[in-house]
Parts: sequence; structure tokens; C-alpha cells
Amino acid sequence: MSGINRLNGGLIDRTTSVNFSFDGKTYQGHAGDTLASALLANDVRLMGRSFKYHRPRGVVTAGSEEPNALVELRSGARQEPNTRATVTELFNGLEARSQNRGFSLKYDFMAINDRFSNFLTAGFYYKTFMWPRAFWEKLYEPIIRKAAGLGSVSFEDDPDEYDKGFLHCDLLVIGSGPAGLMAALTAGRAGVRVILAEEDFITGGRLNAETHMVDDMSGSAWAASVMAELSSLENVRIMTRTTVIGAFDHGIYSAVERVSDHLAIPATGKPRQVLWRIYSKRAVLAAGATERPIAFENNDRPGVMMAGAMRAYANRWAVTPHQKVAVFTNNDDGHRTAADLIAKGVEVTGVIDVRPDAPKVAGTELFAGAQVVNSTGRLGLKTVQIRLANGELRDLPCGALAVSGGWNPNVHLTCHQRGKPVWNEELAAFVPGGELPVGLSVAGAANGDLTTAAALKSGAGAAVQALSDLGIQAQMSDLPQAEDTPVSLTPFWYVKEGKGRAWIDQQNDVTVKDIKLAHQENFRSVEHLKRYTTLGMATDQGKTSNMGGLAVMAELTGKSIPETGTTIFRPPYTPVSLGALAGRSVGKEFHPTRETPSHKWAVEQGAEFVEVGNWLRAQWFPKAGETHWRQSVDREVLQTRKSVGICDVTTLGKIDVQGKDAAAFLNKIYANAFAKLPVGKVRYGLMLREDGIAYDDGTAARLAEDHFVVTTTTANAVLVYRNMEFARQCLWPDLDVQLISTTEAWAQYAVAGPNARKLLQKIVDPEFDISNEAFPFMACGEITVCGGLRARLFRISFSGELAYEIAVPTRYGDALIRKLMEAGEEFDVTPYGTEALGVMRIEKGHAAGNELNGTTSAVNLGMGRMVSKKKDCIGNVLSERRGMNEAGDLNIVGLRPLDAKDPIPAGAHLMNADGAVSAKTDQGYVTSAAYSPVLECSIGLAFLKGGADRMGEVLRVVNPLEGSETRAEVVSAHFVDPEGERLRA
Repeated sequence: MSGINRLNGGLIDRTTSVNFSFDGKTYQGHAGDTLASALLANDVRLMGRSFKYHRPRGVVTAGSEEPNALVELRSGARQEPNTRATVTELFNGLEARSQNRGFSLKYDFMAINDRFSNFLTAGFYYKTFMWPRAFWEKLYEPIIRKAAGLGSVSFEDDPDEYDKGFLHCDLLVIGSGPAGLMAALTAGRAGVRVILAEEDFITGGRLNAETHMVDDMSGSAWAASVMAELSSLENVRIMTRTTVIGAFDHGIYSAVERVSDHLAIPATGKPRQVLWRIYSKRAVLAAGATERPIAFENNDRPGVMMAGAMRAYANRWAVTPHQKVAVFTNNDDGHRTAADLIAKGVEVTGVIDVRPDAPKVAGTELFAGAQVVNSTGRLGLKTVQIRLANGELRDLPCGALAVSGGWNPNVHLTCHQRGKPVWNEELAAFVPGGELPVGLSVAGAANGDLTTAAALKSGAGAAVQALSDLGIQAQMSDLPQAEDTPVSLTPFWYVKEGKGRAWIDQQNDVTVKDIKLAHQENFRSVEHLKRYTTLGMATDQGKTSNMGGLAVMAELTGKSIPETGTTIFRPPYTPVSLGALAGRSVGKEFHPTRETPSHKWAVEQGAEFVEVGNWLRAQWFPKAGETHWRQSVDREVLQTRKSVGICDVTTLGKIDVQGKDAAAFLNKIYANAFAKLPVGKVRYGLMLREDGIAYDDGTAARLAEDHFVVTTTTANAVLVYRNMEFARQCLWPDLDVQLISTTEAWAQYAVAGPNARKLLQKIVDPEFDISNEAFPFMACGEITVCGGLRARLFRISFSGELAYEIAVPTRYGDALIRKLMEAGEEFDVTPYGTEALGVMRIEKGHAAGNELNGTTSAVNLGMGRMVSKKKDCIGNVLSERRGMNEAGDLNIVGLRPLDAKDPIPAGAHLMNADGAVSAKTDQGYVTSAAYSPVLECSIGLAFLKGGADRMGEVLRVVNPLEGSETRAEVVSAHFVDPEGERLRA
């Protein structure tokens, strides 16, 4: 279908035709069109439905402030809801569909809501759906959930990539209208690093939408000439299709670059969007201004739009929304739209200007002192009814109405750090206030300089001042000649005549009556007004509606608009896709995968891996002929206990603690004493929360008087470090102690088993004696291995065997595991994974994450005596609460089935040998369970009421959910070598 509303001229490429579809119907546009301009060219005015009442809606604006023309793009996995047709670049094969409608856009059965508008007024959700109470879950909630939301998603994985990046510049220029171009040109010529960010796909801003001349050339031609110079400067980076969405601390700005949104499929290797973090020394905001509407009865019909937008469609995209147009205005800008449309051959049936002294417009009839009071046309505007200055009513035929109520500077980014805009009486608008983000200045229409000449001057001046603040002298560029017509405006916000609804926020269906209701019910604060009526809470953040709503409330309260106040804005400036926020952090990359130093070697051995937090750890190492994981794990356990095994324990948290008060500091952190720990010794430690509950255990090795190495559990590595840092900075800031996490800095391996010492003696340099006499249990020291490589050796054991942990700088971790395995060949060394590690720690009775579950105390863990009463520490006082120290408290015990074939299921509950199975008779629960190849039966660790006094008792281990029951004997939690002879050998 040809574009019947096409005009002459424009900036589109008429040599390139583009086919696209809307709601299944095929249309044709041109390169350079947006979806909105192409639809208007094809006489499509109806583009969507409103959120609450499902009223027919058409395009209102020509930019990112659009509240109505929200569509779904593409199909399948690339389906994208809530996209503004006004900023969607046309490309061949584009599929677009209207949204928020039932059955079809033209025949929307959900429009029945409009018939019940008297029951769905502002705040109705606070007053309705209260009764009958039984209706909520079965009727009200399902209906509300079905009606909620805009658009739909495919629920398929997005096939495109998104990325994140970092940029640095001396000056960031936001917007490429006349002010932005002059700022970038001035700074670019000064040789500083400049980033020019423009949300449109071409630069120039309003210069592309106007017929004004700049230095005897069209505004778009002048913009192109400036861009040619900027493009030639190596110090200037031009970023089109890039929206700066937030202003943050320290000169950091966030921006979304739509790299491939204008393509059907992104080019190979290219992301669809990039979320940039821009570090700027100074920034100039030149984001322009947004035109505001005038509310009147039925002002939401398709075809009613902003006058500046209609002018932009005519001058840039060579489109008129209809062949008959009228203009409703309170300022000279509306007259400019009429003149441009007339020059393009469009019939302007009249200019309705509320000002009695409005200037005449050649080529059309002027209705000075008149107002538009109503309109007709269900699916598209047909006529407007006007009240003449003499009181008469007149119907004016038109298929489109251009409305101009003045312009609001785009102050949004100036508010992102709680800055408050201030009122400008001349513009009848809020402009940026004095409290701006540090390093940000505002220029052009965004600062209230609405003429082209003023914008050019302020843009250049802002750049000169910004660079001067950096100690850089920049020359003020010669300013081109441009229009400088002063603003002529009579504030006029809404038409008071009429019994119908006048629309303020068209996306959220907020009317003048809703604001009056909010005032009547005492929701008069601007923040209350916003939340009670949902004014400005739609995807456009009220860019076209906030001022009208504030003006109505100001009139109702008898205050001025500045006295009434305004809400401020938060990031993002425009909606941002979740894909851009996530970047590459999706699927497997949702969080970083941390690989241990031995990972490559473990892969070569065919290891099976398990995620442990962000770490990927070897779970077991299967060998040929092993068909079940238990076979591999049993072998690893038995071989380790028989000879020697090696496990990568790098993932345990490691914190370097240094300073003359390091010992005193750890004495306050740990429940047990550390102040007098000798140099060269390791001590097991327990940490308590402030409420006395145990939350982590580990070791602290004293390498020197002022140097400790603390280890934590893998799961709590970050938490412990954060808590220790908080204690250092806030609780005991006077202590001389420094902390740093070294988890990734050191590769660490556990070498356990009767032959552990013999294996290590083959790689530890001979000047270091690691015999039992010289290096006893719980010793530590700095050594060298393999001919001079620095290392640390700790004689600690969580397996119950003679064991050591050896650490080397991470870059040598792969080499060390290979060297250890080579040195251990004569001992038939075996690597073992996390499963065997878990089995051996259960056999030895060591508490781990299952036991340190956030509800257990030191008494529960059998470590009550470790909580020193001779010193103070975090959690000490509250650990003495009566409820945590009573007879019959839970104690950790071991469980062994009477029948070796019976399993001990983890999570099962403990019941007395006889009696009912119920919560009332519950005696405790199993925390950890495993099959012990040493004992040849299942075993478990459990918390049992009064467990310390119930050794030898037979209990039932029950799993009511699965209907299982096992009889087990209560035994010591130390199944293997309870006296600890092996680990001291």
C-alpha cells in the first residue's frame, strides 16, 4: 500500500522502500522512517488501547516521551513488548502488533471497562474487591492478574547477546540538538576527549524537525556539517542510538546503546544492546524539551497529538496524520506548526488560540480567544467542537488536531541525585535547579533556552565553562546566525467546559476528574496525588502529563504551581530492557564460574563437577569400570585412609590479617582464645553471630607476631570477610589491624592419609623439617617447595587422618597438583573430590554447613567449652541466654543403623523407639548422612535432644513424607579414630 499521507521533502530515503507489517497487514515505508511515521503515512491513526479503560489511542508525540503507541515487535524468541513506535526504526520485514487489547485493535471487547468507568475511578483498587471475602481468590484476583500488564513475552530464550562496557571522557555531551552540537564542537576543537550521546538514530535534535535556517542553510544541513567535522576529530566519540538513562555519583552516567535494534537480526558477533558505564570529568545536559498538551473533553482520540510532533512528522518524515488538520494552542509554536503544514500543502481548517490577541496565520482561519471543548470520532478524530470568544459553539472538521500547551525542559537527569527543579514564570515550566549532580551543567532547551540562537550560545558557553573547571582553556566558537524569537505564551492547562472526561495521563487513563477526586479525598501532596491516581507512573514517567496534573491540583488547592511542588525523577530516563541490564550474565554466565587451580588437570582426569557457590569443584574422579558414583567415592575414601589422597581446597575462604593488634582483633572475633596463640601454630576457631548463634568455623594460623592467615568455609567466605571488615572499621577502629581476602591468591591442597608426610617430603625443600617432632599436629609455617617456590604448610586435618594443607601462589596451582600426583605414584596416591571429602568429615564428626545452619549454638555443636568466659567476643553475652543453655538441648551425635543395609536419610526426624510419630514427640533431626565404606554402612550426624546423655539408645529415624523408618543406635559423632591418634601420627 502506498503512503497516502506522504508529503514532499523530508529526510527519508525515498529510493529505498521498506516492507513491514502491523497487526498482520503489510505496509510500505522508506529508509529513515520510524514505525509511527510509516503508519501515519499509510493513514493508520489507531495504534493502541489505553491501560485501564481500553480506549482507542493513537500516536501523540514523535519521540521517546510517547505514552500511547506501544507495540510488540518481532515474533518468536525475539518478541519484544512495550516498544514505542515513535522511536522504532523501520527495517525490512519488521513485524509489529498492537497490544493491550482483546480480539482485535478495532474491536476490543475489553473496552467494556470504559462503560464502568464510574466504578473504576482513581483509587478504586483501594475501595473495591473487599467483599465478599471468598470472591478474592476465585474471582477478583484471577481477573486482575489477567488484566494486568502491557504486552506479552514469548517465554523463549532470547537468542541475542547483550553486553556491558566502560568509557572514559573529559566531557560527556547528552543530546545532539543545537546546544549539544555546539558543546561537542567547542570541546572537540579544544582537543579534550568528548563523548556525544544521542538517543535518536540521526543527530541534530529539533533542527531536523524545523524549517529555521542556521547560517543560511537548513537546520538539518548545518547539523550535518557539524557532524562531519566532529567525525574527523579522533578525540570525539559519536554515539547515536544511545540514551543516557541515569546520572550517578562521581561523574558516572549510565547509557544504553541500541546497537542492533534497527536490524532484523544482529550482525554476527555484535550485541543487540550495550549498557555503558561512562566516567566523565564533566557533563553537559542538552536533552531538549518536551511539549505538553492541553486537556479537554475527549482529547484522547486517535489523531490528537502534539503540535511539535506533527511539525516533526511533516518536516523530517514528510508525513501528515491526515489531510485535514486543526491546531489548538496557547503560544506561537502552534502557529509555526500551522504555517509549516500549509507550506506542505496540508489543509489547516483552523487555528484555535486561547489568547484573545493571537497573531493571524496566513492560509487558514484564526479563532482567537477560543477553546476546543470536545471532539468526535470513535476510532479516529473526525471533528472538534470549539467555543468561540463570543460564546458560540462551532464544529470544525479535521482528522488530526495539533495541540501545543508550551514546552517543559527535560530536567530528568538533573533530579537523579535528589535535585529539585525550580519554577520559571516566563516559560510556565520547571527548569533545572541549583542542586545538580556534581560536574553537570545544563544547556539549550533543557535549561529553558528555547530559541535556536539561545541554545547555540548556551551550548558553547557550557562547554567552555566545563573545560575551564578542568583547567583547560577553550575558545568560544563563532556562533552561527539563527532564529531568536522570544517565547510568547499564555499558560492554559485544561478546558473547564464539558461534563465528559478530559485526559491528563493517557497511558494510565488519568483524567481531570481523577485529580479532583484525589483533592476531595485529601490526597493533595504531589507524591500522594501521583500514587493515588497513578499519574506519571506509566512507561513515559509522566513526561507529557505531570505538568497538567500539577496545574489542576494547584488550582483546586488555591496555590501556585511552584507552591504545589513537583515530583522528581529517578533512573532510568526511558525504559530499559532486562537484557541490557543483565548483559552477558544469563544462563551459565548468570553468575561468574570460579574454577579451582586444578580444574584443567581435573578435566583431563574425567572428573565430575559440582557447583559450590560460584565455584566449580571436582565431585569425584571416576575410573574405568566404575559404573556408579558410589564406587568412585568409596574407592577415594578407602585409598586415602589406606595410603594418601589429594583434594583441592582452594575454595575455602582465606583472609590475611596483619598488624600489631591482629591477635587482639581475632580474640574478639572468635569465641575461643587467640591472643596467646604461638607463632607457627594453627588453632581451630568458632565464630558467633551477635545473637550467640554459631555461623562459621575455620582455622587461624599465626605466621608471625603480627600476621595471621584465617580460613573460613567456602559458603561463608564473603560473609566472614564482610563481618570482619565491619568489626575492624566500626567496632574497633582504634586497633592496628588490616585485612585482605586472599582466597584467589593461593592455591591450596589437602594431602591426607598415612603416607601424606612421605609424599610431601619429596617436594618440600630439604632445609625444612616436617617430621612429626619438628612439625607436629596444628603446626604451620612458610616454606619453599620444588627448589625455591614459596609456599605455606599447615598441619591440619578434617579427614581424621595424618594430613596437611599446602598452599602456593595460584599461578603455580596447576603445576603443583601435577607434581604432587607424580610424587605420589609410588604410594598409589588418589585424588578425591567433594563427595569423599564429605564422607570423611562425617566419619570424623566435623561440623560443616549442614550443622552450621543458622539455628545452632556452640552447645548444640558440642563446642560449648570453646566459648571462652575469660574474654569478650562477638556473641559471647547472648550465647549465655537461658534458652540456649538448658538441660535437654539439642546435641550433635552420631547415628548408626542396627541393620547395616538400612539407610540413614539426611533430613529425617528422630523419634523414640516406641510411641507416636508427631511434631510433639520429635527428638531431633539428621543433618548429614553418607555411606561409610570404612564401617560398611550408612552413618549420620544429627541433633538430638539431650544427645550427650543418650549414647547407646535406639531411636527411630523416620521420613514421614516418603514413609520410611530406620532403627539406629546413638553413638559418638566421631566414628573413625575417636581418640585422634591418626592425625597426630
